[in-house]
Amino acid sequence: MAEARTGRLSGARILLVDDHLIFRQGVRRLLLDEGDDFLIDEAGSGGEALERIRQTDYQVVFLDINLPGRSGLDWLKSLLAERPALRVVVLSMYHAEQYAITAFRAGAKGYVSKDMGCDELLEAVRTVIGGGAYVPPEIASQLIVSMGDKAEQPPHFALSPRELQIMMGIVNGRSLTMIGQDLLLSVKTVSTYRSRILAKLELGSNAELVAYAIRLGLID
Repeated sequence: MAEARTGRLSGARILLVDDHLIFRQGVRRLLLDEGDDFLIDEAGSGGEALERIRQTDYQVVFLDINLPGRSGLDWLKSLLAERPALRVVVLSMYHAEQYAITAFRAGAKGYVSKDMGCDELLEAVRTVIGGGAYVPPEIASQLIVSMGDKAEQPPHFALSPRELQIMMGIVNGRSLTMIGQDLLLSVKTVSTYRSRILAKLELGSNAELVAYAIRLGLID
């Protein structure tokens, strides 16, 4: 689902915000290999991104949703508070439409999976620079339905961004220790979030949580 695909790419200034250097370098290479004279800066944290947008006017910011410490969605709000007209595309390793809904409601102009191909990456850049919003085709129809009547939304839509982030880590096989390391949280804190998630979804165990995620199409 994309609109306004005629945005000018030549000379576009782009900021890549991700804590993984190899991923940032890979995206940079994908963009530069297309021949457009992109001006690309990188930031390894939300704090660094905030400093960069204070100094530079970017056409597009790609922001990882899974930054350590504060989540990418929290940083999205901070970036937009600093620069309300900033056009941000959220990057996620998950295709869960709830992430996309939360991102758009927080002010994002696009949402793409981190396993995107070059064509999708360029389409997102073109669309957002052109003034439109970009959503991957595979979740577009789900997104339209999910942004409708809240009474029809599944229970996990009541989770906070951090709870959803931890839920997706659990159902994708990450241990509480690993999730804590990823997000710079203690195991005790992650365990508390897990308990809240199970209570909100009225589930009794990780196994039931995984079954829920499969049933709702959040994981394969």
